[in-house]
Amino acid sequence: MHSPTVAKMTNADSSARMLTSTVATLGCAFLLVVIAAVAAMIAITHDANQTENERQRDRLEAAFESQTRLRRLRFDSLASSGELQAAIAMGGSTEALQGIFTRLSYRFLTFDGAYLVTPSGRVLAGLEGGRPAGQAGYDGLKHFSSRVPGPAAVRAAGTEDAAPPQDVQAEMVFDGQETLAVTVTELPLRPNVEEAGLARPIVLVGYNRVTPGLLSDMARRYRIAGLAITSRMPVDPMMRRDVAAPDGSVAAWLTWTPSRPGNAIIEQFAWALVVVGLLVVAIFAYVIQRLRGAAREIGLREHQIQRLAAHDELSLLPNRRTFDLRLDQELAQLNRHGNGLAVLLLDLDRFKAVNDTYGHTAGDELIRQVAERLSGMMRVGDTVARLGGDEFGIIQTNLHDVGGCAALGERILEALTRPFSVMGIDTIIGCSIGIALAPQDGTDRETLLKLADTALYQSKNEGRNRFSFFEARMNRSLQLKRMVEEDLRNAIARDELVLHYQPQVSVDGGTIVGVEALVRWPHPVHGMVPPSEFISIAEERGLIVPLSDWVLRRACLEAKRWEGLRLAVNISPVQFRHKDFVGDVIRIVEETGFDPTRLELELTEGVVVEDADAAENALMELRAHGIGLALDDFGIGYSSLIYLRRFAFDKIKIDRSFLEYMETTGESAILVHSVVHLGRALGLRVCAEGVETAEQHRFLQAIGCHELQGFLFSKGVPAEEIDRLLELDAPFAANLAA
Repeated sequence: MHSPTVAKMTNADSSARMLTSTVATLGCAFLLVVIAAVAAMIAITHDANQTENERQRDRLEAAFESQTRLRRLRFDSLASSGELQAAIAMGGSTEALQGIFTRLSYRFLTFDGAYLVTPSGRVLAGLEGGRPAGQAGYDGLKHFSSRVPGPAAVRAAGTEDAAPPQDVQAEMVFDGQETLAVTVTELPLRPNVEEAGLARPIVLVGYNRVTPGLLSDMARRYRIAGLAITSRMPVDPMMRRDVAAPDGSVAAWLTWTPSRPGNAIIEQFAWALVVVGLLVVAIFAYVIQRLRGAAREIGLREHQIQRLAAHDELSLLPNRRTFDLRLDQELAQLNRHGNGLAVLLLDLDRFKAVNDTYGHTAGDELIRQVAERLSGMMRVGDTVARLGGDEFGIIQTNLHDVGGCAALGERILEALTRPFSVMGIDTIIGCSIGIALAPQDGTDRETLLKLADTALYQSKNEGRNRFSFFEARMNRSLQLKRMVEEDLRNAIARDELVLHYQPQVSVDGGTIVGVEALVRWPHPVHGMVPPSEFISIAEERGLIVPLSDWVLRRACLEAKRWEGLRLAVNISPVQFRHKDFVGDVIRIVEETGFDPTRLELELTEGVVVEDADAAENALMELRAHGIGLALDDFGIGYSSLIYLRRFAFDKIKIDRSFLEYMETTGESAILVHSVVHLGRALGLRVCAEGVETAEQHRFLQAIGCHELQGFLFSKGVPAEEIDRLLELDAPFAANLAA
């Protein structure tokens, strides 16, 4: 047996490349992790520092705002004093006003200096360092700010009667030598005071010297380190507050030392980063060492892996991919060598029976034994491969005549019909073989495989356990299918199909409870064509959906007149898998006006087994619209109970095969009895198909079956015959009495 040549690298090259690639990948990954960690730490540090800077600035602004609010409250308390208002109302007694202002200032004000003045800057009362002060002390203050009443302020406002600020206004002013926090506000007067002859309004001017001690106290109180006045502008705008010059420009800045909590985080976790880095390096070194060992091991197993990639794991034969490559290679050399080749496709007969009877383990063992026998018959240069399931392929090269290929076919049939010992049990199978020759039948892989498969199909149809060479007449069979397809397409389009209906009767046989719709094709040449001869072609050629839609629509229209009868319609697996199946059913029911609660769709296990989840969703949607569901051919599959539990069927139909031997074998009767009791226990209606004798009817009636269907009552008949039967009181009495 020959296998295709596969390009192989040396173990050393493979191992070196794998190790280099892996190390490079791990190195890059490690570097990316380190970069990501550092970047994350820097980002976290920056965000933490930025957040704290914003908080510091907010605290400082809050401090100034708090001081302003406090002064406003103190000014209000001072202004509300009756003594002060009375002294101002007296007008000319400045000594009395000075005394009252001095006493109240001790109580309400915290300025280094404070003055009551007129808008023109005339001092009414004043204090400096807690002692009375007059015009001279105030004149030294006027140059600090344009807000301080006096000639400068009046000029700035443009009138002698300019009004001072109504609210408290405070600013820090630096004149090159010292910094003052100056506060200016109008003193509110009562109406009786305003009637006095004193100049209006009265302005309160106060100041505090901004000293290092004052700044230290603020820094301690508001947790802001390094609070100071500087004439050099700090770089960071978040770390400075403007201090005005007397002319209003910026002369200095209030600055502070930024807090760096992010730096503290780095200092706190630096050791952890170092430990993690060392740990990663150690892991990296360990991985490198392990990879070197793995590379050596992989180098030793490389040939084995390549072989497995080209072979079937179960049979150890070449797989389909290798088979295709080998066939392409041999076809490319046909003209060069001048000899022909044969492609043989083998399909095991009765393999499914072994698999179902003894289990998949037995099936696997049978596949291995078949592979051994086939391998033993191959010449050097020939190829045998497992193509999947129970299908094998053989490439016979250097073929001089057809006789050599026929001889190989005979040897294969003889070898595979000998008993196989599977799990201690002698098992007899067989095989069907289809053969295509090159260059006679074709010179490309796709054509040869297609023709060999056609010949294989012919072998199965002729009784199995034989081989068939491809012949042109087999293509004619395909052409016949295409002709049937075209005729069927026209019949659907021209509405040339008809429906027959087989009654479903109550268990006593006296009442028709439903009908099953059965499509018939009255062909103009071949006569009445049964569904068994065109349904499969409709499924193969994509006609099943329009055909099924036609059947459902016609059945709904014709069955509307049979009020109270259920209408059963069969659903094929291909139709059910169509993406618009549920929507088509609902649309047709609505368009025909048929009562959906009377419609019953019959599905086999094959309909739902392929994609149970999708099937469950579709069935739930159908039930939501009131459509009934029946599980057809119940009992012939191994998983019926599973689907009965998962899917909400309304009815199960016992397959006719159980009734065929019920009268002669006790096992069939027991099975039917069990199915009926199972259905009743699950709350399902049970219908038996294929009832043909009165004895079967009596047995089914005795065990509690709900509904019956079969030739004992009626075959499929036109709708007009159903009309006639419904008019009779006991339509099947004669049949049951026979």
